[in-house]
Amino acid sequence: SLALGGALGTVALATKHEIVLMIVGGLFVVETVSVMIQVFWFKRTGTRVFLMAPLHHHFEKKGWAEPTIVIRFWIISFILALIGLATLKIR
Repeated sequence: SLALGGALGTVALATKHEIVLMIVGGLFVVETVSVMIQVFWFKRTGTRVFLMAPLHHHFEKKGWAEPTIVIRFWIISFILALIGLATLKIR
């Protein structure tokens, strides 16, 4: 997965579509940012923003079933992929 992510990042940089990559990978960006927020806020205040980071574990701690989380994240990923594709210019 690291090689695939590196390849996608390289292609995005080469084609100057960095923002599109962030949109398409938006769910991964949100998961990563949730960890950064949790660590920053805990070091600053001693309290937690989320019950557990990354974000999908927060939903598990809130009582959501794992299949529910997975399916909702699939839907969000699909929508973000469509938005990313819609922003590309067809030549």
